[in-house]
Amino acid sequence: MAVLIVSTLACILGLVIVTVLHAQRRLEVVVQPVEPPPEAPFLSVMVPARNEERNIRRCVDSLLAQTYPNFEVIVLNDRSTDLTGSILTEIARRDDRLHILQGAELPPGWAGKPHALDQASQAARGEWFLFVDADTFVAPAALASTLAAAQACSADMFTIFTRQVLGSFWEKVLQPLVFTALTVGFSPRKVNDPNRPDAIANGQFILIKKSVYQAVGGHEAIKASIVEDRDLAFLVKGCGYRLVVADGRAVASTRMYTRLAEMWEGWTKNIFLGLKDRPGLLLLGAFGAFVSFFAAILLPLWLVGGLLWWAAGGGTMALLIAGEAAVLWAYLVVWRAIACAGMGVPAGYAFFTPAGAGIFAAMMIASAWKVLSGRGVTWKGRRYTTRKE
Repeated sequence: MAVLIVSTLACILGLVIVTVLHAQRRLEVVVQPVEPPPEAPFLSVMVPARNEERNIRRCVDSLLAQTYPNFEVIVLNDRSTDLTGSILTEIARRDDRLHILQGAELPPGWAGKPHALDQASQAARGEWFLFVDADTFVAPAALASTLAAAQACSADMFTIFTRQVLGSFWEKVLQPLVFTALTVGFSPRKVNDPNRPDAIANGQFILIKKSVYQAVGGHEAIKASIVEDRDLAFLVKGCGYRLVVADGRAVASTRMYTRLAEMWEGWTKNIFLGLKDRPGLLLLGAFGAFVSFFAAILLPLWLVGGLLWWAAGGGTMALLIAGEAAVLWAYLVVWRAIACAGMGVPAGYAFFTPAGAGIFAAMMIASAWKVLSGRGVTWKGRRYTTRKE
């Protein structure tokens, strides 16, 4: 009977947790394609590129194909050792709106991406700055639409979540789980509320007024940050400027990673570093790691254990315990199927939630260990550590 009581309480708690995790409010500001405005302020688009031969052509071509009439594209070639430079040179020969800058050597105390964007911003001439990652591809109306949405919201900094392109098996299993976790940790409603301190930005696409960028000190003010998008958002909002995060899936898409190894490197870089100076979120992250471990290991064991007990003669009580595990499992799968559908992933991938949850828990633990141990994280061939060398 004690086992049944524990099982019932765990089932009820599990149903509540699954509901809370998946019932977060969605992005209320949605960017829809619009025509270019009659008066178009000059806009500088900046792309940091370090060994981006896989993405850079498609990214830059999509930027140069904009319906917006008044812009420049600046690509900072951050000491690439692959074909990034030659691809950019080829594109620049046919379109003089593309300006290629060669990145300087990384100075002490700087992280790579803030340094790249700092260099690009010094050459930018626009009234608005747009920072776009090299793995992000925009629709022809992207500049016109996001600027119109930013102005309609009276935003000083406007960032969108792009449509995530998921190709491989592990992308489809893992990425929806990660983005569910992000909506829990950073509520869009709270981020868009100017009276709350919550702030986040998506470094794949950040639009900001030049005057605001300069007033807060630009990327130089966050030069050591590996999660520079989040830190820029906190800086801007903390200085009293209006930050807005929006749904931009209709105008931009991103292929963040293509392999499990890339996802491991990227997310272990971001997860703990994005939470380490936020005690509340750090506790939430620890809770998330436990929930992921539970979904990956304990829930399957609960179900299988109940069935084995029933098969061994456990009777009605064993069947009830297995049934409670099955109910929770089914409820989780339904919610995961809904989340998968929202990211364009077939619903069947919801059945692989335990595998994805196990890897997600491992990533959170590994991320924390790398930082707390002083071993640091690696990204784009560079190593960053919290330990003073």
